[in-house]
Amino acid sequence: MEPITDWLLLWRQIVEEHEKSHKDSSLRKRDVWKDRAARFDENVKKRWARPDSSRSFVLEKLKANPGATVLDIGAGTGAWTCIMAPDAGRVIAVEPSESMASILERNIRDLGLINVDIIREKWPEADPGLCDFSLCSHAMYGYPDFRRFISRMEEVTEKTCFLLMKMPVIDGVMAEAAMRVWGHPYDSPNFQIAYNALMQMGLCPNVLMEDAGERAPWTHESIDEALVDVKRRLGLSEDDSHDRFLHSLLERRLELTGGRYVWPKGVRTALVYWDTEQTPA
Repeated sequence: MEPITDWLLLWRQIVEEHEKSHKDSSLRKRDVWKDRAARFDENVKKRWARPDSSRSFVLEKLKANPGATVLDIGAGTGAWTCIMAPDAGRVIAVEPSESMASILERNIRDLGLINVDIIREKWPEADPGLCDFSLCSHAMYGYPDFRRFISRMEEVTEKTCFLLMKMPVIDGVMAEAAMRVWGHPYDSPNFQIAYNALMQMGLCPNVLMEDAGERAPWTHESIDEALVDVKRRLGLSEDDSHDRFLHSLLERRLELTGGRYVWPKGVRTALVYWDTEQTPA
């Protein structure tokens, strides 16, 4: 019989493997979004030009609870903060990146929102006080202690916690690469690991698969460029022992289209949510 997976430990191990690509502590201390925040904001606005089930679901929850206080963890440039504010009594946006927070402030100002407070600290160290709802959209991937991250959310949330997370297909290119390198198909912290980790913590979360479809695929100018990216994602930048396999994998599974190597589509978003009132004591 196979040993039972410790999903919380697996989450930590994968996050720590990813950190190997940033060995220099100065890289971890500086604002990594400094040169990317504006493009990130543009991409989110473009993607959000169409409605999706996740936003509709969360907004319906807020409309059913007028005057609610909402916590947006890792608010980024404020996409969720700005869309939730009109239906909330107050939104507390937690965002440690100065680059992200400056665009967040601009977006809030441009929309004339007056019910948003910004906390420039990392989660789970930030102290927002008690909130009715808390939401974290794709901002939990860099935190190794998943239990602490979630437990802190529950401490400050009186009604419902929401997590939006990437859900890659189990037979994707990165899954095949991870299976070879790590012996399991989880190349990054994601929905599959988080859902099992939540159950390991005694929670029984609900799941809504976003109806916006799969994300746009990655593309690269060459197989060698794709190889560098894969190695970075797997913490192998200084390790060439898997290069031959990974190069062959990319040649086999990426498609040359319009002069670029295109990855197969295979990542969707899952909305995970649960009521803290039902959390076991």
